Amino acid sequence: MTQGEILSPKSDGALQYDNETLRTATRADLTEAVHRQTGFCRADAAKYVEMVLEEIFDAIVAREDVKLSSFGSFLVRAKRERQGRNPKTGESAKIAARLVVTFKPSNVLRARVNKGFVTLVEPDDGPLKRPRPNGEARRNGLAR
Repeated sequence: MTQGEILSPKSDGALQYDNETLRTATRADLTEAVHRQTGFCRADAAKYVEMVLEEIFDAIVAREDVKLSSFGSFLVRAKRERQGRNPKTGESAKIAARLVVTFKPSNVLRARVNKGFVTLVEPDDGPLKRPRPNGEARRNGLAR
């Protein structure tokens, strides 16, 4: 995505970007992929998908970080109590301390998501310079 491009919603809830529809992968999609790639019947494929997701779920509930090589990490973090503001009324409100789950993509996933995209570098003192190739292009010797 370049600067200024906008993702636009479609009627079915999917997002449209550059004539390409972005949609959400579901458990059914994962089950179908396991079925196609392994030859397991759909019932067994669904059982295995559920088992993997349940293991991830249980580890997160137990406040353990989950690291999946070449994919990313699900991290459980504690947030402190803080003072917030009700955006509707402007009234101050106390936000309780809580645990949150975050996802940090691996460098492999990040590179695959950004494959072909370039980063525009805007210096403090002038117009945009030539686009800087993404990290994968640099690693493969394609950048100057």
